[in-house]
Amino acid sequence: MTTTIPLLINGSERAAESGRTYDRINPYTGDVATTAAAASLGDARRAIEAAATAFPAWSKTGPGERRKILLKAADIMESKVEEFSELVTAETGATGPWGAFNVMFAASILRESAAMTTQISGEVIPSDKPGSLSMGMRQAAGVCLGIAPWNAPVILGTRAIAMPLACGNTVILKASEQCPGTHRLIAQCLVDAGLPAGVINVITNAPEDAPGIVEHLISDERVRRVNFTGSTKVGRIIAELCGRHLKPALLELGGKAPLIVLDDADIDGAVNAAAFGAFANMGQICMSTERLIVHEAVADEFVAKLTAKARSLPAGDPRGHVVLGSMISAQAAAKMDELTADAISKGAKLVAGGKREGSVVEATLLDGVTPDMRLYSEESFGPVKPVIRVSSEDEAIRIANDTEYGLSSAVFSRDIKRALSVAGRIESGICHINGPTVSDEAQMPFGGVKGSGYGRFGGKSGIAEFTELRWITIEDPNQHYPF
Repeated sequence: MTTTIPLLINGSERAAESGRTYDRINPYTGDVATTAAAASLGDARRAIEAAATAFPAWSKTGPGERRKILLKAADIMESKVEEFSELVTAETGATGPWGAFNVMFAASILRESAAMTTQISGEVIPSDKPGSLSMGMRQAAGVCLGIAPWNAPVILGTRAIAMPLACGNTVILKASEQCPGTHRLIAQCLVDAGLPAGVINVITNAPEDAPGIVEHLISDERVRRVNFTGSTKVGRIIAELCGRHLKPALLELGGKAPLIVLDDADIDGAVNAAAFGAFANMGQICMSTERLIVHEAVADEFVAKLTAKARSLPAGDPRGHVVLGSMISAQAAAKMDELTADAISKGAKLVAGGKREGSVVEATLLDGVTPDMRLYSEESFGPVKPVIRVSSEDEAIRIANDTEYGLSSAVFSRDIKRALSVAGRIESGICHINGPTVSDEAQMPFGGVKGSGYGRFGGKSGIAEFTELRWITIEDPNQHYPF
């Protein structure tokens, strides 16, 4: 049954002012998954007005009250796991377990953000001026705009708003066009937890209206912070808009995560990590393992074992018992055919997968990938993965860094000192030693470098992104002046 998704503005559910809606199509079945309000610029303006009006009271709300609401929202979110999972599968084609994991992790983000409400601290800074007390103090920034993607919809939609709320900001969540119902349900958890009217607002929009809506939201002087998770292509547009209007932005963008397997690695451990990192959620994760860089001394064993693992992963109807469900669209799945064909035509060997039915693509592995193949440099954002063989540690590092991206990475070696040295030379915001590239915890500083963006979500590092650091002094009114 199709669900109609309204806007959330100033605590009220609203249709778009024009009455327009748009349909989100289930990528696996082709049926309408949800119908959502198609917001106008006027609707976006009303959301800003609501958030700006609610800011003074919410910013003065004590940390205990903010913590209580966020904790209650986490409990409510967990109680809706089935509803979330069904929406995630219908709107994005992901499997039920992925949707359930999203809910569990998103609830942990709310709880970690709740814990941060009493950690928004400052410091007393020694002053050269006699009788003066100087302090660095953090306070809420104002209205924060969060723009969230579809690929980990509950996690990333929650991450876009949780820490801003904990810091005393009001928020506007611009939902992804691919999962309006999922993102709207996140906000409902917070409303049901007692979040005051206007503190959270949700805008859904038709895909063709996105550029205008986003520019309107960013350009308004009442919006003080922007965070965006999505492609590097769109991230550059967001960054340019924010730069034009002098708005601080937190950008978490694309990735081409390398997993380096050195000649002394635990091969079984590396294979298990590679399979998880490469094929979780059909490879549609910003941290997905996108390049398997393997020392030639262990490459045959690694490829043989990973090939067997990949061939064992069932793909099909996301409502069934499968590991790989539907990709986000038939077009995204068709790109996997193009990447595979290009690699094979230039000498790569297809060792696993390679088949597609509609929007479902098998776990696919190509050995012997070289720089002239698209798969070497393009972010596949799907379950088609390259093995790149190298002859030395230095070559492995060079290839790991031979990309515009720099989000996550991993290195496998039994020699931890050696692995730490390699990790230090990889140009990425995240590196896991003897673990998968796909990993996150709510309290960790999460973000990238280079084309993967800048700024950090998570824990205390997130506080710095969503507060203003001010210098406040208490001085002697009778101090001496030179004139």
